[in-house]
Amino acid sequence: MEEFYRSQRQGHQAVIHIPREFKDEFFSLVDQVNLSLLEDKDNFYSYFLMQMSREIRFDITSPTGVNFQGAHYVIHFNPMLFLNLNLQQMASTIKHEILHILSGHLWRAKALQGRYSTLAINMAMNIVVNTYLDYLPPYSVTLEWVNVHYALKLLPFKPFEYYVEEIQAALDLLAADEAAEDQRDGDEANESDKSKDAEKPKEPDQNNDESQIKTAYDPERTHDLWQESSAADEQTLQEFTEKFIAHAQKGSLPGYLENMLSSLRNSQGELPWNLYLKRLMGTVPSDIKKTVTRRNRRQPERLDLRGQLRSHQAKILVALDISGSISDQEFNQAIKEVLAIVKNYNHEITIVECDSEIRRIYKVKTVRDVRERLKIRGGTRFTPVFEYANEHKINLLIYFTDGQGEEKLQTIPRGYKTLWVLSGRGKELSLAKPYGAVKKLKQMEVNDDTLKMSDVKTEGFSMQDQERFYM
Repeated sequence: MEEFYRSQRQGHQAVIHIPREFKDEFFSLVDQVNLSLLEDKDNFYSYFLMQMSREIRFDITSPTGVNFQGAHYVIHFNPMLFLNLNLQQMASTIKHEILHILSGHLWRAKALQGRYSTLAINMAMNIVVNTYLDYLPPYSVTLEWVNVHYALKLLPFKPFEYYVEEIQAALDLLAADEAAEDQRDGDEANESDKSKDAEKPKEPDQNNDESQIKTAYDPERTHDLWQESSAADEQTLQEFTEKFIAHAQKGSLPGYLENMLSSLRNSQGELPWNLYLKRLMGTVPSDIKKTVTRRNRRQPERLDLRGQLRSHQAKILVALDISGSISDQEFNQAIKEVLAIVKNYNHEITIVECDSEIRRIYKVKTVRDVRERLKIRGGTRFTPVFEYANEHKINLLIYFTDGQGEEKLQTIPRGYKTLWVLSGRGKELSLAKPYGAVKKLKQMEVNDDTLKMSDVKTEGFSMQDQERFYM
């Protein structure tokens, strides 16, 4: 008896016959690998794998792959790659896929699509999960490999969004250098494409373009299976993941798994506000200036025409709700992160302190320019800040608040993006329509310096306890 495996590519289907005997024997091997996991201290992976459906796919460019189908996670195996591994490497590839699930990569990657290249996203995710694994296949993307290959100094145990940002910058720089070299040397465009392909950490491609049987690893396509996942929102995926986790926990877990599971339970799967701000900075329009050091792109043969460079100067407004809802510690830490993010763009930054009205406006370039916050404690209205932003034609507004103000803005933002950053103690934004993304600051311990009447004694001493007085 034979089973039929169908894969679709470029508008046509290829049918691969999989004998039942082969499938049974192959999954018997997978069971042996799973047994080794069950007997290992990391038996969590074994119990997690037992809940997953299994499929054979010859068209994936990695030994294993995973996606979400129906109400189950499905793990897929490419025998052409999987069978070339030893038992320990096989176990690591299974762990690799489960760690992608536990890290929330299946939904976190969607937030970055379109802004970053598939190669950067895939390598960043693989760096994160491979950091925790031993006995990796020789072609695996690791932190050490990326640092050496792209001349980076990436730090371990960072969020995958951090790695995406840094890797994409390296890829863009590499592409720019290659384009400049091609222009100087007069190389053909296809030579540039070949050099880019050479930068990918993969084995020489032995596959015909039309072939549905993949025998070589390709990091740019290693997560293509995720596009075939059933339509499910982030919350649904998290709920199913937590159910899988609950059934897989049969004993003590390694420390890194405990931390990963804790982060998954406590997160909403959202991009942190500071990383989201980095994404926004890439969309902020910047001024153009002429330069004689670069040829005009449209007419490069015209030496009399000057090229253009982006001067990266735009108006960024940082609004601070001073009504008492955000602590000095929270804001000081947040403004440091804002300045660190925008420093590479050399943008103009203006701080506006506001409660029910704007109280103070000043510009900053470094942390030393940030002034001590005014101690006025009035109500909160968001509209005055938006009126100021519209009048001064800013490019980006970052509003720090606890979220409690009007339910409707009296002035609608025009021509700029808005990022709301709620205090760690703030629950939600009062506006029914925020006209921008709403993120939260990380909860932090704060020293509440607000004076309450219950803190004041009805009697005490003044002038260094020399004179007794009564209230």
